[in-house]
Amino acid sequence: MSLLKLILQILLAVFGLLAIMLVLLHKGRGGGLSDMFGGGVSSSASASGVAERNLNRLTVSICVLWGLTCVGLGVLERFL
Repeated sequence: MSLLKLILQILLAVFGLLAIMLVLLHKGRGGGLSDMFGGGVSSSASASGVAERNLNRLTVSICVLWGLTCVGLGVLERFL
Protein backbone atom coordinates (compact mmCIF):
# COMPACT_ATOMS: atom_id res chain seq x y z
CA MET A 1 0.00 0.00 0.00
CA SER A 2 2.74 2.44 0.84
CA LEU A 3 4.48 1.80 -2.51
CA LEU A 4 1.24 2.53 -4.37
CA LYS A 5 0.80 5.72 -2.35
CA LEU A 6 4.36 6.80 -3.16
CA ILE A 7 3.84 6.13 -6.87
CA LEU A 8 0.60 8.13 -6.89
CA GLN A 9 2.27 11.02 -5.06
CA ILE A 10 5.12 11.09 -7.58
CA LEU A 11 2.63 10.97 -10.47
CA LEU A 12 0.65 13.80 -8.88
CA ALA A 13 3.76 15.99 -8.72
CA VAL A 14 4.82 15.14 -12.29
CA PHE A 15 1.34 15.73 -13.74
CA GLY A 16 1.05 18.97 -11.79
CA LEU A 17 4.34 20.32 -13.11
CA LEU A 18 3.45 19.23 -16.66
CA ALA A 19 0.07 20.94 -16.41
CA ILE A 20 1.70 24.18 -15.26
CA MET A 21 4.21 24.11 -18.10
CA LEU A 22 1.57 23.30 -20.71
CA VAL A 23 -0.73 26.09 -19.53
CA LEU A 24 2.15 28.54 -19.71
CA LEU A 25 2.85 27.46 -23.31
CA HIS A 26 -0.58 28.62 -24.45
CA LYS A 27 -0.85 31.84 -26.39
CA GLY A 28 -2.44 34.73 -24.52
CA ARG A 29 -5.92 35.59 -25.78
CA GLY A 30 -6.65 38.86 -23.99
CA GLY A 31 -9.72 39.63 -21.95
CA GLY A 32 -7.95 39.02 -18.67
CA LEU A 33 -6.32 41.25 -16.11
CA SER A 34 -3.90 42.62 -18.71
CA ASP A 35 -6.79 44.20 -20.65
CA MET A 36 -8.11 45.73 -17.48
CA PHE A 37 -4.87 47.67 -17.10
CA GLY A 38 -4.63 48.66 -20.77
CA GLY A 39 -2.47 45.88 -22.14
CA GLY A 40 -2.71 44.31 -25.56
CA VAL A 41 -5.34 43.87 -28.23
CA SER A 42 -7.71 40.90 -28.06
CA SER A 43 -7.09 38.14 -30.55
CA SER A 44 -9.50 35.52 -31.84
CA ALA A 45 -10.76 33.02 -29.28
CA SER A 46 -10.37 29.89 -31.41
CA ALA A 47 -7.29 27.75 -31.80
CA SER A 48 -5.15 29.01 -34.67
CA GLY A 49 -3.65 25.80 -35.93
CA VAL A 50 -2.92 22.14 -35.55
CA ALA A 51 -0.17 22.76 -33.01
CA GLU A 52 -2.49 24.86 -30.83
CA ARG A 53 -5.24 22.24 -30.96
CA ASN A 54 -2.77 19.48 -30.08
CA LEU A 55 -1.48 21.59 -27.19
CA ASN A 56 -5.06 22.03 -25.99
CA ARG A 57 -5.70 18.28 -26.15
CA LEU A 58 -2.46 17.48 -24.35
CA THR A 59 -3.17 20.04 -21.63
CA VAL A 60 -6.67 18.69 -21.03
CA SER A 61 -5.37 15.10 -20.97
CA ILE A 62 -2.65 15.89 -18.43
CA CYS A 63 -5.13 17.79 -16.25
CA VAL A 64 -7.58 14.87 -16.35
CA LEU A 65 -4.78 12.49 -15.35
CA TRP A 66 -3.84 14.85 -12.52
CA GLY A 67 -7.45 14.84 -11.30
CA LEU A 68 -7.69 11.05 -11.49
CA THR A 69 -4.46 10.79 -9.51
CA CYS A 70 -5.97 13.07 -6.85
CA VAL A 71 -9.06 10.89 -6.68
CA GLY A 72 -6.89 7.76 -6.46
CA LEU A 73 -4.92 9.20 -3.57
CA GLY A 74 -8.12 10.20 -1.81
CA VAL A 75 -9.62 6.72 -2.18
CA LEU A 76 -6.38 5.14 -1.01
CA GLU A 77 -6.29 7.36 2.08
CA ARG A 78 -9.96 6.78 2.88
CA PHE A 79 -10.29 3.03 2.47
CA LEU A 80 -6.80 1.57 2.92
